[in-house]
Amino acid sequence: MKALATGTAHPRTPGAARTPCGCGTTLLADRPDATVLRHAGTVVKAHAPGTDRSALTGRLTVAARLPDVFLPPLATTAVPLGDRLATSWPYGAPVDPEDPDAAPWEAAAALLARLHRTPAPPGLPPMRGPAKAARAVALLRAARTTPAPAARAVLAAWAALPAWARAEAPMPEPGALCHGDLHLGQLVRHPAPDGPWRLIDVDDLGTGAPAWDLARPAAWYACGLLPPDEWTRFLTAYRRHGGPAVPADGDPWAALDVPARALTVQTAARVLTKALAADRPLDEVEQAMVDACARMPSVPPGPAPGSPD
Repeated sequence: MKALATGTAHPRTPGAARTPCGCGTTLLADRPDATVLRHAGTVVKAHAPGTDRSALTGRLTVAARLPDVFLPPLATTAVPLGDRLATSWPYGAPVDPEDPDAAPWEAAAALLARLHRTPAPPGLPPMRGPAKAARAVALLRAARTTPAPAARAVLAAWAALPAWARAEAPMPEPGALCHGDLHLGQLVRHPAPDGPWRLIDVDDLGTGAPAWDLARPAAWYACGLLPPDEWTRFLTAYRRHGGPAVPADGDPWAALDVPARALTVQTAARVLTKALAADRPLDEVEQAMVDACARMPSVPPGPAPGSPD
């Protein structure tokens, strides 16, 4: 993987000797679903084992065709790397996690609105948001050795969701182009360090209900983890740019309620699974997500996005 990153960053004429560059290679992420290396201005990502090559190619092609929304890949074909597929990208400067006041909520909203208004190309698979939530719950079930109250609350909240939000039925809006896993870590500036913001990570890109892409900040707001002014900035900017996931004015929660619940359950399942593995108690933020799940069954979920109700 290091050789791929170096060769992509410093292409050379065939047969020419390679001159040591001295740039160094930095490991940016190493998770079961992705390993990411940076060398000079190039980033190489090894995707999760079992990634479908055809689907990934389709997603890369979409990103390449939307350079005003996505950081465009350096190539629209993935390279086999052992049992994984690797893709190459230009480096972009990420959001500074130490400066929450500088979070680019308006930029994220504008990019999403632009993405959601773009017609989805034929053959693109469904976006993977509900499938990722279902996997998080499955991992919690597998990790749980005792019926702890926190786990019961999360699983009960999951069971109360409609089938489409649990990846057990098609999403009600198959036509919109969606990111599938929107959070602030999915934005970078390119060219670094102060170019325009662009979305990254196409692994979950596909068709579906665009409200899912607003669900994580909506869930944080509903759980008291995102300040009201930041939520308002995000929602207002999305509407100002013509985003179709919510009505242009009025109450947005008929569209956002179910996706926000699903993202809350997904997050709670993940933090509980990690806490169980580490044999540690939940921290304050993690407990807030579990508490939100405990409250959910007492309030029926709202209608599905796009439903006549």
